Formats: sequence, structure tokens, C-alpha cells
Amino acid sequence: MGTHNEIYDDQKNSFEVQKEGAGKDNFVDDWLPISATSRNAKWWYATFHNVTAMVGAGVLSLPYAMSELGWGPGVVILVLSWAITLFTLWQMVEMHEMVPGKRFDRYHELGQYAFGEKLGLWIVVPQQLICEVGVDIVYMVTGGTSLQKFHDLIVPSGPKIKLTYFIMIFASCHFVLSFLPNFNSISVVSLAAAVMSLSYSTIAWAASAAKEVQPDVQYGYAATTTTGTVFNFLSALGDIAFAYAGHNVVLEIQATIPSTPERPSKKPMWRGVLFAYLVVAVCYFPVAIIGYAMFGNAVNSNVLISLYKPTWLIAMANMFVVIHVIGSYQIYAMPVFDMIETALVKKLHFKPCFRLRFFARTSYVAFTMFVAITFPFFGGLLGFFGGFAFAPTTYYLPCIMWLAIYKPKRFSLSWIVNWICIILGILLTILAPIGGLRQIIVDASTYTFYS
Repeated sequence: MGTHNEIYDDQKNSFEVQKEGAGKDNFVDDWLPISATSRNAKWWYATFHNVTAMVGAGVLSLPYAMSELGWGPGVVILVLSWAITLFTLWQMVEMHEMVPGKRFDRYHELGQYAFGEKLGLWIVVPQQLICEVGVDIVYMVTGGTSLQKFHDLIVPSGPKIKLTYFIMIFASCHFVLSFLPNFNSISVVSLAAAVMSLSYSTIAWAASAAKEVQPDVQYGYAATTTTGTVFNFLSALGDIAFAYAGHNVVLEIQATIPSTPERPSKKPMWRGVLFAYLVVAVCYFPVAIIGYAMFGNAVNSNVLISLYKPTWLIAMANMFVVIHVIGSYQIYAMPVFDMIETALVKKLHFKPCFRLRFFARTSYVAFTMFVAITFPFFGGLLGFFGGFAFAPTTYYLPCIMWLAIYKPKRFSLSWIVNWICIILGILLTILAPIGGLRQIIVDASTYTFYS
């Protein structure tokens, strides 16, 4: 049996090992993109981060979605989606700190609390990854397409350059920006992106209104067959769902806001969300309604493509889109970087260093660029990803979590509203990808790869 001094030394050594281990864990947590050390954001950070995350490429497809839905269904679905997603976003903001002394800084952490450690991970992570990687692929296509349109407007008699090269040009800036460590470090990029989104949305509806109603405008469905009309309708549902995509990063954005028992983070976060949704309404509704009213079913899947004059204004709007999707890409990439780096460091025990971050992040940017170059189908991608991935994480997964955690009384108002959202969201998940996939197949049948 050891002496008192030997026992004391053993306890001291054990404590030092634990302290060293805890210090190592703290260092790793602080090194990761979504960490406690970056909690110094204000409510207006939440506003422009959410605007950047929400008002993206999807807004430009809304007139096209309206043309496939028709006036009545189009307006109803647009307004209903705005209301439902605002409600589910409020639920997520509320659930961020539902456990005293703990914060759910990542979507999958909330899922694990609601459904269990393993099941929550399997339910949330695949869907969130599909959403965030899907958005970044679509934004690669959007950035490249807008750069191409800008070039063609500025140099109309110049050489025709492949879309592939414009996507590569757009991707090149992300090989640099991807090394910004966390959400706070991309605040300036995100603010610029939020301003750009408001700017090009205003240009889109104002320039459409200035063109006035086209002489041969038609408001009937463009498809000549019933089958085509139905599939287009389903694809348009996915376009609408894609336009409301901010839920996938809302907990990660809220994680940047400080919190005290007297002033929890949900108060400034909710203020930021409300302002963001006001901007969303100002951007979405005029673009969707005026764009469709002016062009009818002849509107392009990207409304800016339908606008040619004044040349300088449309060229500027396309460049605004490029700047905006640069910021949006980074907003959606940051949680993916966090997942990749967490897995590499905590699961595979790689050393957290710049070299690891360099290879992990450049590989991700290269992957999204390659897929975007291979499948640059803007409209079809929106419809497919909107229904397949965004509907679950945006429309009804927060409702299921709310029911699982808070357990509201059966047939109470909360219970009824959540179940309505769940049913509508599941229908969207089933129906929208069918239309989007068909659109991709139709586009691919006439497309030359890497052209």
C-alpha cells in the first residue's frame, strides 16, 4: 500500500493529465470554425448573415416558379412558405438554449438532443450536408452563369467563352476565402453579400416593371401536355422551397451571439431574424409577382437572363449576383468545414493545423466546382435540391423536434400547427424532387458536357 505522499503524487499526476487533456480539448474546440471563442456578434450580424443565407439564387427563379404554378397557387404557396418558414425558424431560435447552461450550436446537436445521440446524428447530418453542399453547387453554377452574362453584355462582339471557364473563375476566389476561420471572420463578406442581394432583387423587379407587360404575354402553362404541366408544377414547388434555405445555418449563426441568463441569445437573434424576413419579403414578393406579370410563361428560369436593357444596369445586377453568391457560398460552406474538420481532428486524430485546413477546404471547393461544371442545370437543380433536402430541414424537421422535446398537449394550437407544417413539408419532400429530376433529365438530353 502506498504512502500518503505517493497517493498524493499519483492524484496530482492524474489531475495534471486531465488538465492537459482538457486544455487540448479546449484548443481543438477553439480551433474549429464554430466555437465559443467567436461569441461576440450583435443582433445585426444575425440580420445580414440570415439575409445572405436566405436571399440567394432562389429569388431569381421565383418568376419562373410562378409561371409553372399559375397566379392563384403561386401567390398562395409563396406567402404560405414565408409564414411557415418564419414559424419554424422561430422554433429553432427558441430551442437553441432550451437546456439551462447548454447551447445547441449546431443543427445536429439539437437533433441528437431530440432523437438520441446516434439517431439524431443520422437524421440530421445527411440532410444538412445535402442542403449545404447542394446550395454551394448551385451557387457555383449561379456565379459562373452571372459572370458569363456580365461578360456577354459588356463585350457583346467578343469571343464566346464556355460556362465551364466562368465557373472556374468564380471558384478561384473561394480557394482563398475558404481559409477565413469562422463566421465572425466572414462578416464583412456576408454584409456585402446582403447589400448585393437587396440591390439585384430591386434591379430585377424594377427593370422588369420598366419593360412593362410584353405584347405577346401569356399567363397559361407553358407545357403543351398535361404530364409536362404537372411535372413543371412539382418542380416549381422545389424552387419555392429552395428560396427559404436559411434554417440550415441558423443555429450556427446564433452560436456567434453572446448569452447571459438575463439576456439570452434568442432575443437579439429573433430581432435579427425578423429584420431578415422583412428584407426577404421586400425582395421575394415584388420579384416573383412583377417578373411574372411582365413576361408571363416566357420568363427565364433566371429572371435576369430575360432582361437585356438597359445593358449597364443588367450587367451591374449580374455582378451584384456574383458578389452575393460569393458570400452565400461561404455562409453555407462554414458548417461543412466544421463537420469535416471535427471528423478529421476528433475522430481520425489529425493534428489541427493550417495544412489540414488547407487540404480539407480546397478539396471541398474543388468538389463543388467539379459537380457544378458537370451539371450546370440551374432550374432543375433548384427544384431537386429544394424538395429533396430543403423541405425536411426547413419545413418540418424543426416541428418534429419541437413536438419531441416540448410535447405540447394533443389538439392544442401548437400541436395542430406543427402537424400541419409536417404534413405539408412531407408532401413537398415527396413531390418536388420528381419535377426537379425530370427537369434535369430534359436539360441533360440536349446538353454537351463541359461545354
